[in-house]
Amino acid sequence: MIEFISCTLMEFRSCFSRKGTFEWFVVIVCGLLIRRDHLGVTSVIRGMGLIPKYVGLINFFRSSAWVLDILNAKWCSVIKKVAPLVKCQGAVILVGDGIKYAKEGRRMPGVKRHHQESGNLSKPEYMWGHLFGGIGILGQAASKYFCLPLALRLQDGVKTIFGWDKTPQRQESHVVEMIRLAYKMAGHFDKGILLLDRLFLSVPALETLDMLGANNPILHIVTKAKCNSVAYREFQATPGKRGRPRKKGASVKMIDLFETAQFQYAEICLYGKPAQVKYHCVDLLWGQKLYKKLRFVLVEYNGAKVILVSTDLTLPPLDIIDLYSKRFSIETMFREMNQVICAFGYRFWSKYMPKLDRFRKKTDPDPLDSVSDHARQKIRLAVKAIEGFVFCAIVATGLLQITSMKFSNTDELANLRYLRTRRNIIASEATIADFLQNNFFRLLLKCPNLDLTRIISSKQTGPPETPNLKRVS
Repeated sequence: MIEFISCTLMEFRSCFSRKGTFEWFVVIVCGLLIRRDHLGVTSVIRGMGLIPKYVGLINFFRSSAWVLDILNAKWCSVIKKVAPLVKCQGAVILVGDGIKYAKEGRRMPGVKRHHQESGNLSKPEYMWGHLFGGIGILGQAASKYFCLPLALRLQDGVKTIFGWDKTPQRQESHVVEMIRLAYKMAGHFDKGILLLDRLFLSVPALETLDMLGANNPILHIVTKAKCNSVAYREFQATPGKRGRPRKKGASVKMIDLFETAQFQYAEICLYGKPAQVKYHCVDLLWGQKLYKKLRFVLVEYNGAKVILVSTDLTLPPLDIIDLYSKRFSIETMFREMNQVICAFGYRFWSKYMPKLDRFRKKTDPDPLDSVSDHARQKIRLAVKAIEGFVFCAIVATGLLQITSMKFSNTDELANLRYLRTRRNIIASEATIADFLQNNFFRLLLKCPNLDLTRIISSKQTGPPETPNLKRVS
């Protein structure tokens, strides 16, 4: 297992222009795997027994020796090579969603006031923090599914910052940026199907998908429609009638089809259990002034009425139902990233960032418009540090998941101590993390010739309370 982790991390060597920066990347990812507290970057120092001066560790996140897009491309190639991925008609299954995380930093870039859609009474209606758009890919081992994280990017509150470039980037809405990010990730896997919730069924999202796939349609979307959605039938032109034909026919209220449609019955596996569903499939036009042809699948399951949508008109309706039932796996991924890895426990800020004014009105000028060129460079580096830290957490989470899928049934983990009652032959991410926290340095000592062992040994000082590779025998 430790050899697999070492070989996987060594794949990233070509992505760094400096050897020292790459070594810090390896140390940070390993530190995120085994740290026992989540008090910022210093927890990596305590977990790994590093030199107390953490200037090199902090400088890594703002270093010019790495580019996030290059690291993301390499991570996708690693996932493609080592992970047991789920496919449908030759396409990988991508899952996308947004996550909001509260941040109180007054000089932290990207902090914005967000509305909380959750029905949990413990959460406030509004919060200040960051909004990330995340893309994961579905993997399977035995009967358990994992959503392996591929990319998380800030997608709100940073438009002004990314608009400073000569070629402005990331200026679109959260929905459009999610489609762009997913299309970029699908390009590394040749073909993909993206699972989204009903927030992302919008005209701008479909227009962006059509624009990106005009020459090479490698991505299709499976999502959910609102019950008050209205679609249109195709217009049947009358032969010999003069004038331009209409773009759409009669309107159809989707909720009314549950009363008039001819439903079919089937038994499929939903959420790991066999279930009886009845469904009806119909292809209709949707979207004001767009009128794109979509495949609608009306489903009744346990008394609930659901309308599923697919941009792929060749996808069977039962496959659409089965795929959408796996969309919730990204929520599990976010939970593990937050609770096990603490992927959003960063504290990067810049003194050049204008202090956050929580009472500023929309009509007031943006303080970011008046900062100097030097301050803009420093603020961009703070954004890079935030996204770089989250990417390191992505790699750490992915390593936990792939390790669980590949090694849960091996002799190496035969005496694995489960944190909860064992319900699956595949261990959870939290269980694998607990095993590494207790055995990481012991496993390294068994493999003294690994590059991972050499890198970590060079960074350690070995305080008495921390296991040390040089002193433990």
